[in-house]
Amino acid sequence: MSFWKQHMPEGMCLRSGPDWHLDAAGVHTFEAFLEEVGIAPNEVDPVPIRVFLDYATWFQDHKGVVARENLVTQLTYNGKKFEALLGNGEQITAEAVVAAPGIRHFQQLPPWAYSVPPGVGAHTGDLVHFEDLRGARVLIVGGRQSAYEWAALIGEQGAERIDIVHRHDVPLFERVSWKFVDDYVDSMLAVPGWWRVLSHSERERIARQFWEVGRLTLEWWLIPRLATDQFHRWPGTSVIDIREDNGAVVADLSNGERLSVDRIVFATGYKANLPNVPYLGGLVDKVDLVDGFPVLDEAFQSSIAGLYITGFAATRDFGPFLGFTKACPAAATLIVESLLRRA
Repeated sequence: MSFWKQHMPEGMCLRSGPDWHLDAAGVHTFEAFLEEVGIAPNEVDPVPIRVFLDYATWFQDHKGVVARENLVTQLTYNGKKFEALLGNGEQITAEAVVAAPGIRHFQQLPPWAYSVPPGVGAHTGDLVHFEDLRGARVLIVGGRQSAYEWAALIGEQGAERIDIVHRHDVPLFERVSWKFVDDYVDSMLAVPGWWRVLSHSERERIARQFWEVGRLTLEWWLIPRLATDQFHRWPGTSVIDIREDNGAVVADLSNGERLSVDRIVFATGYKANLPNVPYLGGLVDKVDLVDGFPVLDEAFQSSIAGLYITGFAATRDFGPFLGFTKACPAAATLIVESLLRRA
């Protein structure tokens, strides 16, 4: 859970509800945790990230899962076994590896981002403490959930002005249901390789459904938090240049506006690119890739026998729901069943 703990801000809220959990057995669920600690589900609407992190710790404790503190710095494969080198110099040998690289190393930036002066720009995945933005003029590039939620959090820390620039229209802010995901995850378990045997039009339909609920619509609870004169929205607009002018950073917009800013936040999302995952660097030339995604079998196994890859990196072969907590139990079930067959 290091990404959730270290790369998500205090005050952030989940877009899912208490019915999404981590347990494939359906025992140590989020709802079971809330019941045990005496929190009614309607008291966490929306779900604060701190409550979910507490659930994750509770889940680990009940399952006896011990997380090692030393990260894997390198993973190699000799054709029979894997060897993982940890940050403290320790080596672990294994016959199979399950990699869940998440999204940490898949940050997406616009081309002009690399001309931003040092210390001025940061992706949302790296900017999680906002105290030093008090009194600042902040430009947020992007217009989906992270853009508007970071804007709200930064505004609540006392930023002077926040400009939100995005190429699309202003999204809707409404309460939506994610229950439609349940049937898709059930199908993933019931029919091996379910996603890849769907017709192209059906995959497009499902992807569009995710887009409409998750991208064209943002959370209703943001509305009152964005209702101050700190916020300025620039829909249908893009940044075309960043330059320094007499010590100030100036953003030139496609509509002719010029903004003087102190900080730039890139709420520009993530795009899978497996070679960017440091510990997989030594194996990437052996893993079949398509557009940065690994090619996986029906149990998440890559072209290297014994190397399983799940999470966001598996969305190409398993569908967009693999980027969500909801799919964790199903993915774990398929991977463990495959591992047991190998035993």
